[in-house]
Amino acid sequence: MANLKINDQAPAFELKDQNGKMIKLSDYAGKSNIVLFFYPADYSPGCTAEACAFRDNYDVFKENGAEVIGISMQNENSHKGFITKHGLQFQLLVDENGKTAEAYGIGKLLGLLPGRVTFVIDKAGVIKNIFSSQIDMNKHVTEAIKIIKEIKGN
Repeated sequence: MANLKINDQAPAFELKDQNGKMIKLSDYAGKSNIVLFFYPADYSPGCTAEACAFRDNYDVFKENGAEVIGISMQNENSHKGFITKHGLQFQLLVDENGKTAEAYGIGKLLGLLPGRVTFVIDKAGVIKNIFSSQIDMNKHVTEAIKIIKEIKGN
C-alpha cells in the first residue's frame, strides 16, 4: 500500500466510468485540477451525503478550474443509477479490483469498509491535499474547495 504525501506525484490510473468509457488521470494533465474522492459504496447513507455535497458545490469547483471524480468498487450500472438518482454532474469510476485505491494508499476501516479519502491534484499531477475521514462527509468538500481556491490564486 502506498504512503502518499502532499507534493507527491499522483499515481496514474485508467478506469471505466459509468458509461464504460476509459478515463485516465493523464486526460486532465495541463487542463484541469482534479478533486478525486474515494468512497466506500454507492447508495450508502454516508456516501450519498458526500456525493450530494460534491454535487451541490460542483459549480464552485468548475469556476475554480477543477473537475470532480469519484471512485469506488461498484460496477458501471450501479454508478449510472447512483448518478441518475442523485443528479450528479461528475464521473464515477469503477475500481472493481481495488488496485487504484491500493495505489493511492486507501486502507479499509476495520479491515472491511473501503476508506473515504479525497485528493486534490493540480494540473501537473501533483497531490496538493489529502483529506481522510469516514464520518465527516461535508469536510471532504470544504477542504477541497479551500485548496482548489488556493491553487487558482497562485
